Amino acid sequence: MDYRKVYEEWLTDPYIDSKTKEELESIKDDENEIRERFYTELSFGTAGLRGIIGAGINRMNIYTVRKATQGLANYILKAGGEKKGVAIAYDSRHMSPEFADEAALCLAANGIKAYVFESLRPTPELSYAVRKLGCIAGINITASHNPPEYNGYKVYWEDGAQITPPHDTGIMAEVQAVDGFGSMKTMDKEAAVAAGLYETIGQAIDDAYIEELKKQVKHWDSIKAEGGNLRIVYTPLHGTGNIPVRRVLKELGFEHVYVVPEQELPDGDFPTVSYPNPEAEEAFALALKLAKEKDADLVLATDPDADRLGVYVKDTKSGQYISLTGNMSGSLLADYEISQTKELSGLPEDGTLIKTIVTTNLADAIARHYGVRLIEVLTGFKYIGQQILNFEQTGKGTYLFGFEESYGCLIGTHARDKDAVVATMALCEAAAYYKTKGMTLWDAMIQMYERYGYYKDSVKSITLAGIEGLAKIKEILEELRANTPSQVAGYKVLAVRDYQKDTVTELATGAVTSTGLPASNVLYYELSDGAWLCVRPSGTEPKVKFYYGVKGTSLEDAEERSEKFGEEVLAMIQDMM
Repeated sequence: MDYRKVYEEWLTDPYIDSKTKEELESIKDDENEIRERFYTELSFGTAGLRGIIGAGINRMNIYTVRKATQGLANYILKAGGEKKGVAIAYDSRHMSPEFADEAALCLAANGIKAYVFESLRPTPELSYAVRKLGCIAGINITASHNPPEYNGYKVYWEDGAQITPPHDTGIMAEVQAVDGFGSMKTMDKEAAVAAGLYETIGQAIDDAYIEELKKQVKHWDSIKAEGGNLRIVYTPLHGTGNIPVRRVLKELGFEHVYVVPEQELPDGDFPTVSYPNPEAEEAFALALKLAKEKDADLVLATDPDADRLGVYVKDTKSGQYISLTGNMSGSLLADYEISQTKELSGLPEDGTLIKTIVTTNLADAIARHYGVRLIEVLTGFKYIGQQILNFEQTGKGTYLFGFEESYGCLIGTHARDKDAVVATMALCEAAAYYKTKGMTLWDAMIQMYERYGYYKDSVKSITLAGIEGLAKIKEILEELRANTPSQVAGYKVLAVRDYQKDTVTELATGAVTSTGLPASNVLYYELSDGAWLCVRPSGTEPKVKFYYGVKGTSLEDAEERSEKFGEEVLAMIQDMM
């Protein structure tokens, strides 16, 4: 692609608005910036779009959003689903309301009704709304926990999950086939409303969503007994969680919920953090300060679109607040939900726990303990949603819980994406339940380790931005694929799963079997002593990620093993570079 030629076309095409042209004029002497914006189109991948906001084909702007929506509209029309409509939500990021309207008006111009939330809403509520309204698809304008300069565009199908085969490849093909600005339709908003093709939604969906969450409560008795005693600090990190999280906790009976004032209101600049990720320690600085002032039992943070939940719990013995990784909080909730289902009603014969391939093996131990089936899926919560849909369609399988290491889980089947609102509610409920037993959440976590083993899981990543970075990430995967190591960080490699080739190779025998999962550019090493390593490029950021897990004889031993493992893996990769 001649990036200079495309740049000049944007400067001269009458379709492009004057404000966008002014932005492009301002970079006329910056050749590298022009190249970065125009050397390639912003890729519409299996999750939709995500990129830096700005003018250009490799940026998030009204034109890339319009093109993506025109492709989606073409796919919906070919599928005959135009009468069902599309639900649209957005978060607190810059340009989110504008992108939501651009998508809605493009759909309307194609004769497809858009149901647009009146203001920002969480990702899981959009997932719920798709099914509640009987829509053919959903669009969510969000870049999740990315830095402030990013925004994104996620597409959901009628089951409420992000698009999976065959819809993902079908929609991608339609987006790629949109040729030129002239084929991208749009219309005036007043005309769309008058034609019944643009409808604003809000409170009715909110009320129904909250009621669905409340149905997931296992122990109203525990909340009644201890909900007035628990002290909870919460931060929405300037995002969408503030109203629904506070509402559901209040309606359940949790009386002492303290919201971090500096991070309460929506703000696309995310001024109190370098980036709004509840996985990051810095995101909790203000919340932990407030927790100490209020002597809180637990500290919770949701990311901007409220699908991920970060957690700190108080250890009453030391008085310290301890961070729970996504693997830890997910396992804690999995054990609580499954154990209490068993206690209250018994477990169904086809009860199933679902996790992704990069999620802790502690989940496997939990499934074995309760005698429930474990299903492993590719990274991405949409694959968990796909399994729920399969259960519904076949009548085989009962969903008990699903989670992934990246701080996301789902309790219930009201949504088909990870839901930090219901996870917040459930963790507070679990805290109340364990409090009736004289235990804290940290006590419950230690009890789990003593029962199942001291699992420690972590992730390292190397950021490689730009054109050269993408090439380097590709080289790393190719080198590992071509030369399987005999050991990793002192652990013997027992088998390697190549999800791109759909092979599982046992190193001792050379036997090869199928992974049984869709093709994906991922390598997974099964190691001695219960350890493992998984290598994959990030689907949302210019990174290559290294997920790994070890099993120790104590918390301290597991921590030491994990730290050493991470250092040696990064050293191994640096040698390749």
